[in-house]
Amino acid sequence: MKTIATKLEERPEKLFSGYPKIRKSLPEDYQRIYEKHYADNRNGQTAASFFSSKLEQWMHKKIAADTRQNSRLATLEIGAGTLNQLQYEPTEIYDIVEPFQALYQNSKYLNRVRNIYGDISEIEKREQYDRITAIASFEHICNLPEVVENCQILLKPGGSLRVAIPNEGRFLWKFAYQMTTGLEFRFKYKLNYSMLMNYEHVNNADEIEQVLTYYFSSIKRSLLGISRDLAFYRYYECTKI
Repeated sequence: MKTIATKLEERPEKLFSGYPKIRKSLPEDYQRIYEKHYADNRNGQTAASFFSSKLEQWMHKKIAADTRQNSRLATLEIGAGTLNQLQYEPTEIYDIVEPFQALYQNSKYLNRVRNIYGDISEIEKREQYDRITAIASFEHICNLPEVVENCQILLKPGGSLRVAIPNEGRFLWKFAYQMTTGLEFRFKYKLNYSMLMNYEHVNNADEIEQVLTYYFSSIKRSLLGISRDLAFYRYYECTKI
């Protein structure tokens, strides 16, 4: 795991002038199939997404590594989706942020969730967590600097923000999805999967790293791959000093 040097000298209004990002509307033919495809993809219910879910286990295991010795770490997961992270960790105190209710409402893990929020801004600042996690969610968030700033506030001293993301914006990630989910999507819907990816992924991996390094001075990064270009996923462990 590599430690990342941070640069805090730039003012946030200059550094993050492009936020919040604006997500353009999907064309009508994409809108018709969007929710079903999104849910199927998150649940690994297509051949390509099943293959992807096997690679994604690396992200889930990285996030869960700190719970092996302590299941009482108070946790907030951002973008919890179908709650599939809970199959990888025994965490007992578990809150989530997830605006898409249809993803988790039938999950077998729902009884393990203490509090559910539609947005991180709904959480009282007196609430404090040992860990905040995000698995393949930060690439979707239009107001990412605001969300990461809230993570800083909600973490206990010594707590960690644990973030796993696809290596969006680099060669291997784009090649991988074009040759798997992209082909399956085109065959099934006769549509270009890149249109959906560009709609979903408003932040690339380098932009996410930039936001994390502004708000946290202690960060370690790992890659599923051999370099930043030739990697499928990235993992960041950001500690609140």
